[in-house]
Amino acid sequence: MLDIHRLREDPRGIEKRLRTREPAIDLAEILELDRRRLGLIQEVEAIKAERNRGSQEVGRLKKEKKDASSLIASLSTLGEKLASLDAELKETAARVDALLALLPNVPHPSVPVGPKEAKVVLRSRGEPSRANFPVVHHLDLGEKKGILDFRRAAAIAGARFPMYVGLGARLEMALIQFMFATHARNGFTPVLPPFLANSESFYVSSQLPKFADDIYHCEKDDLYLNPTAESLLANLHRGEILSLDELPRRYVAYTPCFRREAGTYGEEERGLIRVHQFNKVEMFSFTTQEESYAELDHLVANAEGILQALGLHYRVALLSSEDLAQQSAKTIDLEVFLPGQNRYYEVSSCSNCEDFQARRGNTRYRPSSGEKPLYVHTLNGSGVATSRLVASILENNQTEDGRVRIPEVLQESVGAEFL
Repeated sequence: MLDIHRLREDPRGIEKRLRTREPAIDLAEILELDRRRLGLIQEVEAIKAERNRGSQEVGRLKKEKKDASSLIASLSTLGEKLASLDAELKETAARVDALLALLPNVPHPSVPVGPKEAKVVLRSRGEPSRANFPVVHHLDLGEKKGILDFRRAAAIAGARFPMYVGLGARLEMALIQFMFATHARNGFTPVLPPFLANSESFYVSSQLPKFADDIYHCEKDDLYLNPTAESLLANLHRGEILSLDELPRRYVAYTPCFRREAGTYGEEERGLIRVHQFNKVEMFSFTTQEESYAELDHLVANAEGILQALGLHYRVALLSSEDLAQQSAKTIDLEVFLPGQNRYYEVSSCSNCEDFQARRGNTRYRPSSGEKPLYVHTLNGSGVATSRLVASILENNQTEDGRVRIPEVLQESVGAEFL
């Protein structure tokens, strides 16, 4: 959530930057309501002061055995007016908070302005796979080898749910274990969180209220299925005040993720690219305001380390303003090349949310003893999602005789050198 003080201090500047994300954003209503709220606060405080003076005067009159009935009647009228203003103040404040909750984060000045296509490729590693034979789409190859079974998955759960079988299941689990253990060795505290969370948790992480239609909701228990472990990890220190020497706090979690992913996406509908359920290893950091962009580089480097260990070509892209998630101030994606489709797909997204989530969760740190607490900055990074990694391995590691070479770091866990 944005700091209302920032909007008051620089309404035109903030609105201009927010419009690089959503051109239709208009802060007029929220600013007008905020002015009304401040005015109501002044009125309420003035009436309370007047009522206190009147109560003291009633006490004095009674002590002197003088008639206080007219003053008591006047105080009663003040009480009614105060109750009415209090109700209006609560309603106005709630409306301001509701509108604030819908606003996205302010993009960092380094973020390129424009639609999704305006992203900037910062660097790449390796070269795209150029096989001298036709590369088979991962879905066709997986079904032929019996390691992917979307038909039976559809019978169990419906369309766009994957099922891994045999060595496919072992490859999926090997990826999870490899990534989880690697990040743990690199100083991230391992976490296996609940896969369901309450509405407050999803409000803190910023899935609610704006994106309620995109997530699975268990109405009977009023719990939501995890779309990404960021939704859970953002709440680890909700309501806490951390000390400076505790920061940065780095966590890595494994969770299955569930997303409606509504709509049609052409080629993306086929196979593992865009599914309702997938596995992901997620990195999450709590750090100081001064160090958060260095921490973003740290998350990106750790995600890159996974792709390098797997021997995959990838590129690093800085997302444009209109492609940012609501909570993000800056996002850097890692994209792998799939030769079966001749295009790149994002496999890791690393974001600095600055204090956007921390304000919602009231997560703060104290710079030093006796100083006023400040909001932490929160960051998240896929470390990474497995489904597109499996697709990338299947398409990039094909051999001319129809086999698929398993990355060396996974061969012992999978129990084979080739699929």
